[in-house]
Amino acid sequence: MTEIILDAAPDLDFDLKGLPKVSLHDHLDGGLRPATIIELAEAAGHTLPSTDPVALGEWFRESADSGSLVRYLETFDHTIAVMQTKEGLFRVAREFVEDLADDGVVYGEVRWAPEQHLQQGLSLDEAVEAVQAGLEAGVDAVAETGRDIQVGQLITAMRHADRGQEIAELAVRHRNNGAVGFDIAGAEDGFLPSRFKDAFTYLAQHNFPATVHAGEAAGLESIQSALVDGRALRLGHGVRIAEDVTVEFDGDEDADAESDEINDNIGMVTLGELASWVRDRGIALEICPSSNLQTGAVSGFGEGIESHPLDMLYQLGFNVTINTDNRLMSGVTLTDEFELLVETFDYDLDDLLELTLNAAEAAFLPLEEKEALVEYINEAYADLG
Repeated sequence: MTEIILDAAPDLDFDLKGLPKVSLHDHLDGGLRPATIIELAEAAGHTLPSTDPVALGEWFRESADSGSLVRYLETFDHTIAVMQTKEGLFRVAREFVEDLADDGVVYGEVRWAPEQHLQQGLSLDEAVEAVQAGLEAGVDAVAETGRDIQVGQLITAMRHADRGQEIAELAVRHRNNGAVGFDIAGAEDGFLPSRFKDAFTYLAQHNFPATVHAGEAAGLESIQSALVDGRALRLGHGVRIAEDVTVEFDGDEDADAESDEINDNIGMVTLGELASWVRDRGIALEICPSSNLQTGAVSGFGEGIESHPLDMLYQLGFNVTINTDNRLMSGVTLTDEFELLVETFDYDLDDLLELTLNAAEAAFLPLEEKEALVEYINEAYADLG
């Protein structure tokens, strides 16, 4: 067991949009512009809840803000429906990159499941190629404005399907055409990563990295399977690793990591074996604060953002990164998420730099490119004093 003392966090207030950011957990089908959905839906003959961009955006946010991951995932029926052609995938991918750059993102990994985009005859390879063309067009469009952004695809297999090996092979096949990693997504509870054990073995044999959705809708067993069966280098969300952390507060020896007051007190902390393993080896947690509240991933710790265990995990030295998950459904940008942390936990510029560097160092990039990214971020923050 490992024991640590929690420290209090400082506070500061400043504008964040111009800061360079790294986005590791952002779904392609969760980041569409409402106006784009409407135009593509009309061309595809797909019926939407609204054809007004503002109203449609509100519908997505309200539907996602239910506290249920199942209902949250149902909103994707509409976005996936308009992403079934080369043209649709190209446009969505291009705009995705442009929107990231507008928010200050300089490196982004775009995760999506090609197997969900074959309803109108595309092959898996054609779908990946269409998205890659769109991503590259987005990078070029950003460059024309005098800015730079780098992006890569995280090829994802759906947990409830039986195409893990096929999708793993697809990812490896496109490793020189934009694919930087592999993931499994979808309903987590009841679908452990062990279901894809052979696919993860194949990826390891081909030295291809994996991040695994774990510790969101399911708890420690899912995280353990992601590490053992999935050989995960990062955990998608991973926030429920806090269930393996016990805290004793001053005057309240029975309190644990599920206390609503976890971020407001200083106490003795004990890490379980799994939590120690994740922390001590620097396995990155792709935490998505707003999404975690919407899906109920952190409901066991309290109701509001102030109860989110990310601050405790950050103070304890876990490799915390901050992400958006699905910008359309959550109605957030990465800037919004950083502002939320500043307002809730009094994070200052040094905290945001550390969280950003955590993400940069966890990126699925060659060492030289990772070092260049880290240097760029450090210089940008240094210029701010």
